[in-house]
Amino acid sequence: MSVVKHFVGESVKKSEIDEFLRNEFERAGYGGVDITKTPLGTHVVIYAMRPGLIIGRGGETIRDLSRVLEEKFQLSNPQISVAEIEVPEFNSYVIAARVTSALKRGVHFRRAAFWALNQVMEAGALGAEIIISGKLRTDRARHEKFQAGYLPKSGDPAMKYIRKAELPVQLKPGIMGVKVRIVPPNVDFPDRMQVFKEIPEVTEEAEKVTEEVEAKPKPKKRETKEAKETAQTPETKEMKETEETEETLKTAEAKE
Repeated sequence: MSVVKHFVGESVKKSEIDEFLRNEFERAGYGGVDITKTPLGTHVVIYAMRPGLIIGRGGETIRDLSRVLEEKFQLSNPQISVAEIEVPEFNSYVIAARVTSALKRGVHFRRAAFWALNQVMEAGALGAEIIISGKLRTDRARHEKFQAGYLPKSGDPAMKYIRKAELPVQLKPGIMGVKVRIVPPNVDFPDRMQVFKEIPEVTEEAEKVTEEVEAKPKPKKRETKEAKETAQTPETKEMKETEETEETLKTAEAKE
């Protein structure tokens, strides 16, 4: 088995597990899953708004889930832990699920998108974007974007900081897709500048350093030829002129 096939297979398996958990724990406010392999087995972290529904009474539901993951998806010794989502508005899976549930209830797609977008921005996100694609108003498929705030599209910040989610929804006209991208508020972009309103106070150590720098003698600059010529007094100029005239007379006498 080649390296490319191995990683493609792992990605397909992760997407299948994600889809299975989303359908299984839709009521619990499913918000994504992280799967990491360890020497002891596979560590699975499930994010949800209501973790109690995933754990079950006495951990019965989570034990059944670990057995299903091991038998159906061939995960070696799955160790499942459930994490609660503190701010649901910053989780792209939760927002996409809200939009899809609104579309299933018959809400207009623009109203559902703007409602979700306002929720995200009011929670304090730096930027958000919702894309709804499919047969929106006519038989011909198209897509519409709803964007607010600052949202980088390329580069390392777009890959590192943006939270993405894509969910399909089955309606009467056909399948529609919902894409959500969110920039959380605790992100420091490389091009972001910080302006201080107040000037920071100068400490005693900084004052001592400035005094030492001012007290140091400055190095003497080398005088150039032009500076030397300008620095000459009129007496020295007369002496030079007399010497030059004497030399010219001597040379003339020697020629005669």
